[in-house]
Amino acid sequence: MQPKKRAVIGYFDDKDGKEYNVFRRTATNLKDDCLFFVGVGEPFARLHPPRVPIITFRPPLTSGEKEDTFQGDVTSIDELVAWTVALCVPIVREITFENAEELTEEGLPFLILFHHPDDLNSVAAFNRIVNKELLSEKPNSEIMLENINFLTADGLKFGHPLDHLGKSHKDLPFVAIDSFRHMYLFPHPASMMEEPGLLKAFLQDLYSGKLHREYHYGPDGPRSPPVIQRGNTVEKIMVTSPPESTFKKLAPSKNRYTLLRDEL
Repeated sequence: MQPKKRAVIGYFDDKDGKEYNVFRRTATNLKDDCLFFVGVGEPFARLHPPRVPIITFRPPLTSGEKEDTFQGDVTSIDELVAWTVALCVPIVREITFENAEELTEEGLPFLILFHHPDDLNSVAAFNRIVNKELLSEKPNSEIMLENINFLTADGLKFGHPLDHLGKSHKDLPFVAIDSFRHMYLFPHPASMMEEPGLLKAFLQDLYSGKLHREYHYGPDGPRSPPVIQRGNTVEKIMVTSPPESTFKKLAPSKNRYTLLRDEL
C-alpha cells in the first residue's frame, strides 16, 4: 500500500460468492482511481465477522480524510460503485505531466497549491480548507459560484509555472489560479489559506472579474477599461499585463485528430 494513494480493501471468506465478484468488477472499473486490495480466507478471518464481507476505504495520509466502511449491499454493484467513486475521485487532485492534458481539456480554471514534494502539511491543510469552505464551488452544491478544479502540484517538477510567476522553489508553498488566460497569485502566504474567508474571497475575485481588472488597471482600477480620445478614435488604455496561463499550453492540440487535421 502507498501512503499517498487512496485504497479500497475487501475481506472475504472465499472467492466463490457474489460479494467477491461484485468487488472484483468494481475494482476493474475503478482501478485508475484507487488501489484495490483483497484479503481472502483464514489469514484474514479475524478482520471480519464469519461469512460477513467487509469493505473499507483508506485515504492518503496527506488528505486529512477519515477511513470509511461500506454500509450498503455488498451484492449490489451499483451501490458499491457509487460509494467507491465518492471516495476514490477526490475533490483535490494532483496535477502531473501525465494527467495535465486531461485536466486542461476539462476547460475549468485551476486553483493550485504549488508545494515541495516533502511538504505534506500544506497539502493536508489545502485539502481541509477546500472540503470545509470551498465545496460550494463544485457542481450540485447549494451555492455554486462557478466550476473550478482544485489541484496540488509538485513545485520542483513544475518549475516553468514558478518561473512564469517570478517564484522559485524557495518560495514554496504558495497558491495560484490559472484561468487559462492569466495566472493570479494568492495575495497571502500559503499558511494563511485556512484563515476563514481568504481563499474563498480569492475565488470570488476571479469570478467577479476583479483579479483580471486589478492586474490590468491597479488595485483601484475601474470596472471597465479606461479610454483616451485621439481625434475621432477612442482607444483603451492597458496599464499592466498579468502573467499569461502556462497550463493552457499543455492542452491537447486542436489538430490532434486525423479527421479534423485532414479537413483543415
